[in-house]
Amino acid sequence: MKDYLIDTHAHIDMEVGVNEGVNEGVNEGVNNEVEETTLNDVIREMNEHGVKKAIIPAVEISTQDKVVELANSDENIFGMVGLFPSEAKTYTHEFEEKMETIAKNNKKIVAVGEIGLDYYWDKSFVDKQKDVFIKQIKMAQRLNLPIVVHDREAHKDCFDILKENKAENVLFHCFSGSVEFMKECVREGWYIALGGVVTFKNAVKMKEVAREVPLDKLVLETDSPYLTPVPFRGKQNKPAYVKYVAEEIAKIRELPYEELADITTTNAERFFGI
Repeated sequence: MKDYLIDTHAHIDMEVGVNEGVNEGVNEGVNNEVEETTLNDVIREMNEHGVKKAIIPAVEISTQDKVVELANSDENIFGMVGLFPSEAKTYTHEFEEKMETIAKNNKKIVAVGEIGLDYYWDKSFVDKQKDVFIKQIKMAQRLNLPIVVHDREAHKDCFDILKENKAENVLFHCFSGSVEFMKECVREGWYIALGGVVTFKNAVKMKEVAREVPLDKLVLETDSPYLTPVPFRGKQNKPAYVKYVAEEIAKIRELPYEELADITTTNAERFFGI
């Protein structure tokens, strides 16, 4: 029985020494300035809430090295390589080669992500987003690493591209689709990550997804410092707060908290190979 939680998606690099000029598409969901902290503080708070491990997604070219540095700073912190869809215009072959080199030489890099499509902020370069998404799927396949997908208002295109490129080990981060779309993804063997939104009173669709998703395909996340769960909604999110996501889903599923923690932690360790 696993008696701890894993935050499968935490932008710790944005909290430990705040990045300047962070992409607006990533910044959504924080009503106040991101407060700078130390990695030791983050880990201490995680431990206080029963959260043992956290995985940092990559977002921008300029912050990839920081993700790697943080992942190498503690045995229970891991990282990803990848480029957020809103940053697709900055993608270069040189950066792709750098990501591959990092992943090949660093066991703390456990996935390619967060990659995908985002049609919410800007639809003017959809074709470029798709091209970069495909390139990174193929990179993940060469590296034999799982794929963590950012999908915002692009469900069909994300699904179709993953299928067409025979992507297998896939996790939909911050899942925002319907129950029906969730079932389509699960039929492909893909995983679903739920975060703080499921605690929101009016998040009817996400509560239904939480109720219906097969437990062997469910993992937890915060997407910190964004999308803070109740009871801290409106404040800066933290990896420690994945505990409140777990509590809400356990309540929805009518399961003991300890059982949900065991299942989702086992799933995360299996998916990421940690």
